[in-house]
Amino acid sequence: MTPHVAVTTCCEASSPRQAGPEQRPSDNVTRRSLLAAGGIGAVGALLPGVPAAAQSEPVLAAAPKRGAAVVLLGTQGGPPPNPDRAGIATALTVDGATYLVDAGRMAVSQYVAVGLAWADLRAVFVTHLHADHVAELFQIFLLGGFQAPGQGDTLTGPIPVYGPGAAGGLAPPFGGGQRPTTNPGDPTPGLAGFFEHASAAFAYSTNVFMRDSGIRETRSLAAVHELAPPAGASYQDTAPAMAPFTVMEDDRVRVTAVLVPHGPVFPAFAYRFETDYGAVTFSGDTTAHANLVRLAHGSNVLVHEAINVQGWAGPAAIKDHLLQGHVEVQKVGAVAQSAGAEHLVLSHIGDMAEPRLNEAKWRRWAQRGYTGRVTVGRDRGIVPVR
Repeated sequence: MTPHVAVTTCCEASSPRQAGPEQRPSDNVTRRSLLAAGGIGAVGALLPGVPAAAQSEPVLAAAPKRGAAVVLLGTQGGPPPNPDRAGIATALTVDGATYLVDAGRMAVSQYVAVGLAWADLRAVFVTHLHADHVAELFQIFLLGGFQAPGQGDTLTGPIPVYGPGAAGGLAPPFGGGQRPTTNPGDPTPGLAGFFEHASAAFAYSTNVFMRDSGIRETRSLAAVHELAPPAGASYQDTAPAMAPFTVMEDDRVRVTAVLVPHGPVFPAFAYRFETDYGAVTFSGDTTAHANLVRLAHGSNVLVHEAINVQGWAGPAAIKDHLLQGHVEVQKVGAVAQSAGAEHLVLSHIGDMAEPRLNEAKWRRWAQRGYTGRVTVGRDRGIVPVR
């Protein structure tokens, strides 16, 4: 079967709209009623967080079936395995439908642990292709789609996956000099290349299961949509000023995106989801940037990455490199305030200075310059959109 690969460009959207509070439907007018009427990676060792037993607020065990909620499947930033936090992965549930943003280490297990069903997965969104964001991306389909239809909970069919295309080139090594290059024939594959290479790596397992158990071909379960950046954007100019563009829309959500700066990584996206219950924006990995503020304007919930380097005595070059791709927790509140976001939720958490996250300190830091509510994210934490 020929895999589906599509390219979505910023120009496919009709005029991008700035979805501030004044543009939301009233409480008695829903997205579905409008539609029916014809309207509308961090680099470096990011360290452990607080174990669940030591946390001051409860962590819910199961995702809600009604309304809209952000489900924090994993909240750790960076690739190193951590016994206290799973890798970065977040779900948005809207009236029983699930939309997944990134799929880091343990994403498959966490998805099941909070009671999400594979049959309810509507779409997957990838912010960028750092390993800590895609460590289990292919496994969502390899394992979540393992059951044959009718034999148990399984993916219902080809699931759209939206995310970066090929970067087109590698930035010079940080600090200069020479570095080895993996896969020099295709050193910067995009989302389509990611799935093709992963499918080939698991070909033997897939072929055996298809012959012995009637399991579906894994690659065919992912309908890949590579998002084409606007003209002028490149691995040398990763996040020029831009308006949000439409990624997809269905009966529950409208998703828009912008490019954000994440060091040498390109493309890197932030996503906004408009729902009947309010708007949720996911920053992805980024420094403070006007593109993100514009996208997140008036959001009910802003899920934003954060790091701490205060008190860390590591090499100045690594600190500088980290700050080229992340926002310090002491400055993230100013980003949320500029965006007018009601609720700031910290995820992709990394504290370089302390082996155990001081949650109260992080909350105070994030509150600087911000008048809204702050939540320091925890694995399996559930945040209602309203």
